[in-house]
Amino acid sequence: MTIRTRRTLATLAVVGLVPALAACTGSEAPGEEGNTPVPPGSAELSGTVTLVTHDSFALSDGLLESFEADTGLEVQHVAAGDAGTLVNQLVLTQDSPLGDVVYGVDNTFASRAAQAGVFEPYAPGDLDPSVADQVEPGLEGLTPIDRGDVCLNVDTAWFEDADLEPPAGLEDLIDPAYADLTVVTNPATSSPGFAFLLATISAFGEDGWQDWWAELADNGLRVTDGWSDAYYVDFSGAGEGGERPVVLSYATSPAFTVTEDGSESTTAALLDTCFRQVEYAGVLAGTDNPDGARALVDFLASAEVQADIPENMYMYPADESVELPAEWEQFAPLADEPYDVPAPEIAEHRDEWIEQWTATVIG
Repeated sequence: MTIRTRRTLATLAVVGLVPALAACTGSEAPGEEGNTPVPPGSAELSGTVTLVTHDSFALSDGLLESFEADTGLEVQHVAAGDAGTLVNQLVLTQDSPLGDVVYGVDNTFASRAAQAGVFEPYAPGDLDPSVADQVEPGLEGLTPIDRGDVCLNVDTAWFEDADLEPPAGLEDLIDPAYADLTVVTNPATSSPGFAFLLATISAFGEDGWQDWWAELADNGLRVTDGWSDAYYVDFSGAGEGGERPVVLSYATSPAFTVTEDGSESTTAALLDTCFRQVEYAGVLAGTDNPDGARALVDFLASAEVQADIPENMYMYPADESVELPAEWEQFAPLADEPYDVPAPEIAEHRDEWIEQWTATVIG
């Protein structure tokens, strides 16, 4: 069995594999007349650009070096932890920013950073319409880089061995037959965890979601701070000794637990439990190198990086015209109708919902 999931990303160098990039292009930052980014290769592009990301950022060998060669910029990479931790750090350090560009702020946390004034509005000028359409109200000035569905995954081999039908959806998880089988991540510290909380709020409504979580907690739920611990320590399907066959992960994860002959995956995503996650890149307000920062955002949105995302960050590229790995159609489809909560509603209720979840589940 081959297992390659997002944990791999935390240990990969931020490097690349494709030939030298074509020149990145950009547009004026909204509200900044005459501030058109300088094309790569111009003498005006120089110095260091610091890219701040979550721990799961990775590119193929040579790709980032090609960008540096084309632009004359030097890119330094800072990994700040899980996406939730990343946003907390951005907000706390906004008067002395951690870097020039951020990647990995998603639609569950981005409104908090936007309201705090963390970003300088900027978007590349040649985005595919499918990319531009993924910018939610209140998040204008950020650039979608990738997308994916956060949802429950099951270890199908475990359930087969136990002669137990896998759960089909959220309601099944509170059945005593599935006691002590589920592990999720804390929505206060984990972007997948918060995305899943939003899925349950959308599914059960304001009057029902806390009752569902209370029943799930009573049914032996385990909560971890981050995705890696949930997937690699607790999940039985990761091949590392975990004992719980239901885990919060991504719809793409089963594409990386495929048997050696490629005929099947030993895990499956429950597509009726999904929340659509979009990860953004943005220029950080107060950047010391604004032209270099915009060129780096252009690079992250470029065709070369978009094509690189599935095999390295195991997410769908934001650009829907990009060709996907052949096995994804079979093992990693997106949900037809993922749960959704609008960004303004998330911004208004985030702290309240997390406090209510904590009181209900953690106590």
